[in-house]
Amino acid sequence: MQQTLDWIDWTVLIVTLAVIVGYGTWKTRGSKNVQDYVRGGNSTKWWTIGLSVMATQASAITFLSTTGQAFSDGMGFVQFYFGLPIAMVIICLVFIPIYHRLKVYTAYEFLENRFDLKTRTLTAILFLIQRGLAAGITIFAPAIILSVVLGWNIVTLNIIIGVLVIIYTVSGGTKAVTVTQKQQMFVIFAGMIAALIIIINLIPNDVSFVDAIDIAGATGKMQVLDFSFDLENRYTVWTGLIGGTFLMLSYFGTDQSQVQRYLSGKSMKEMQMGLLFNGLLKVPMQFFILLVGVMVFVFYQFNPSPLNFIDKSTETVLASEYGNEYRALQDKQAELFDMKQRLSLAYAKDENPELKQELFQIDSIEKTYRLESKFLIKKAIDPEYKANYIALEKSVKQLESNPKSEAYKTKSAELKTLYKDAAKDTQTNDRDYMFIRFILNHLPTGLIGLLLAVILSAAMSSTASEINALATITSIDLYGRNLKEDKGETHMVKMTKWFTFGWGIVAIIIACFADLAENLIQLVNIIGSIFYGNVLGIFLLAFFFKHIKGNAVFIGALITQFIVIIGWAFDWMPYLWLNLFGCILVIIIAHIIQPILPKTQNNGN
Repeated sequence: MQQTLDWIDWTVLIVTLAVIVGYGTWKTRGSKNVQDYVRGGNSTKWWTIGLSVMATQASAITFLSTTGQAFSDGMGFVQFYFGLPIAMVIICLVFIPIYHRLKVYTAYEFLENRFDLKTRTLTAILFLIQRGLAAGITIFAPAIILSVVLGWNIVTLNIIIGVLVIIYTVSGGTKAVTVTQKQQMFVIFAGMIAALIIIINLIPNDVSFVDAIDIAGATGKMQVLDFSFDLENRYTVWTGLIGGTFLMLSYFGTDQSQVQRYLSGKSMKEMQMGLLFNGLLKVPMQFFILLVGVMVFVFYQFNPSPLNFIDKSTETVLASEYGNEYRALQDKQAELFDMKQRLSLAYAKDENPELKQELFQIDSIEKTYRLESKFLIKKAIDPEYKANYIALEKSVKQLESNPKSEAYKTKSAELKTLYKDAAKDTQTNDRDYMFIRFILNHLPTGLIGLLLAVILSAAMSSTASEINALATITSIDLYGRNLKEDKGETHMVKMTKWFTFGWGIVAIIIACFADLAENLIQLVNIIGSIFYGNVLGIFLLAFFFKHIKGNAVFIGALITQFIVIIGWAFDWMPYLWLNLFGCILVIIIAHIIQPILPKTQNNGN
């Protein structure tokens, strides 16, 4: 069922976005030189840098996907960020002093000074590929969800978000991005705090906040730390501390969308304090967002929830040949809800271990129902999937007379995989829809508009940083570096504005052709992990291995990128480990190649 917004919500939403865009455009109009347009005139204070850095990373995906992740799997995702404070300290001690001393506009200028032009160009192109894709996703993420929930046209939404970002980013460059992100972060903080307070008030009066935490803990949702070394487990303390550190080093140390945020600082000290501020606040912020998702889970312990939060998919399966099966599943969930509600109230009054075990079991059963609902939806909407499943099921039945045979084991495994794969489909995977559906169905008028403004503000802040950085790299590292003559400051500012406009259009086009993954926040991190490790390795070679020259690094980077893409395609390891893998691999390959290159090449940069 599509939602119609109240006029108050429309007013809050439109006024909030109009003030942000208007203020950013007015405050930063009239940049006349590259220093002002690209580095914000080096006038940014540390707290603004910190908020801008957080806003760049905190896209709409953060609020839609992270809350959905917590609703399904609990607080464990926060471990992903454990490496961030470590990375901030390293960047403050190693990266920032070098960037500041060389007075670079982009991170990749340093690579030409250390190696050569082709290494700078290759690294810049790797950035343009991965960040260009990510820019489209940060627009697409809220657009696809709002289009389904509100009934708005997705292409129209992509264009609206993209155009709003283009207006103030083209006008004021880096300073416009930084100024607006500060306002956007205030809106985001206010919206999420208000949401948490309202959610807690919606829980029954005789269930305190501490009781709510206990109920969530009984179902495993409050388990934050996982010290296992299981490579199949994506989120553990070790993936966060090791893989996460390398990802954050790459992202904050070499990704121009972040580097450009702190290069606008008034001094090296302001840059460092801004990043340390981000390091101190980011993990608690993510913990808070996850907690909001967990509290929504607790809310649904006392209130009926849909089997699937995508109403359109539910309507499709109910109208199909699987409608009766789906209704039967809904009836089972309704019976389960009565038990869940009674047990949750009992556990809030008496934390009995037996009640805890029963709550955990009920949550496991409901997860099974949700998975089965996704399977039925997938069969209803995808004839090819349905045909494949029926064929596999028939093969398994034919082989079940010999259950020990390899053929039976293989086909059975394929059947189980196909069943589980149904949960990852665009039209069945409802994690990213959970929070927005909860907002529209259960929050009061006015707050709905504010939280929609939060989601769109977050989308705008990330996209603005990305197209600003994409334009800067294109202008400085590719266009400006290859100009045969100096055309002056006015020309470069004009061209950077055109590149900003162009990348904004590219982001909108990518958004219009994008598709959902298993989880949006994972998709963005996967794209980063494929490229970031290699780029970080190049920078570490530049910082710490003075005997390695440009040709060895260039060849090593090309080989590494090819191997990392293969590793990701064949699922060699969880994606977070690709950062460490790519980083170490390019360093090793460069060391192998360096001695075997001709001496004339070894003597060069």
